[in-house]
Amino acid sequence: MGKTIAIANQKGGVGKTTTAINLSAALAAKGKKVLVIDTDPQGNTTSGYGIEKNDLENTIYELILGECSIQECIIKEVIQNVSLIPSNVNLAATEIELIGVDKKEFILRNEVDWVKEQYDFIIIDCPPSLNMLTINSMTTADSVLVPIQCEYYALEGLSQLIHTVNLVKERLNPDLEMEGIVFTMYDSRTNLSTQVVENVKSHLNQNIYKTMIPRNIRLAEAPSYGMPINIYDPKSAGAEAYMMLAEEIISK
Repeated sequence: MGKTIAIANQKGGVGKTTTAINLSAALAAKGKKVLVIDTDPQGNTTSGYGIEKNDLENTIYELILGECSIQECIIKEVIQNVSLIPSNVNLAATEIELIGVDKKEFILRNEVDWVKEQYDFIIIDCPPSLNMLTINSMTTADSVLVPIQCEYYALEGLSQLIHTVNLVKERLNPDLEMEGIVFTMYDSRTNLSTQVVENVKSHLNQNIYKTMIPRNIRLAEAPSYGMPINIYDPKSAGAEAYMMLAEEIISK
């Protein structure tokens, strides 16, 4: 039985999509079968895997509206061991389309149930907001992984996110857990990065991953080539960090 992890933070620019792409690729490199679900209308995870998002017939948008089956919108083996449910800008309309729809919080979960057995891990990239797509992701997930950028406002909005996770757990998905927190854009040369890490550790009673994702040029370049970092530059610090994070998540 696979494990489903939603990667969420309502702040943008914290390394959410970077983590979705590279953690899933690292898990796949360790022999795990992975399904990545892009629930962000920006579709950056989709293009980060080299898929031309605007040419697609079936995406998560069509899936949520019941216009295609989950099998029809999975793009198989975008890289070895990784399949993808893509997204594009059409998804931005779902909030309006779902007004008045019964049990709309569970649409994604009911679809994913058909294929869950086929994967070791399902990684969901959530949009940078707490909307119906994020709620759908959290009702589908077993746990929520929160990337936090090592900068001054790191804690801002985090308590709101944890509150949302607790609400979803209370009302919609009693099995939902906090997977933990992963620090991104870490720069060991600055005092600020170290202070942020200490600050979060002292304020939050959460699992914090030992692996910290460094600020890394190669990591920033990889999506423009449509490749995860372990294929684009396997020897880079970014690639090594995501391999270590994958190990931590597997051993957990």
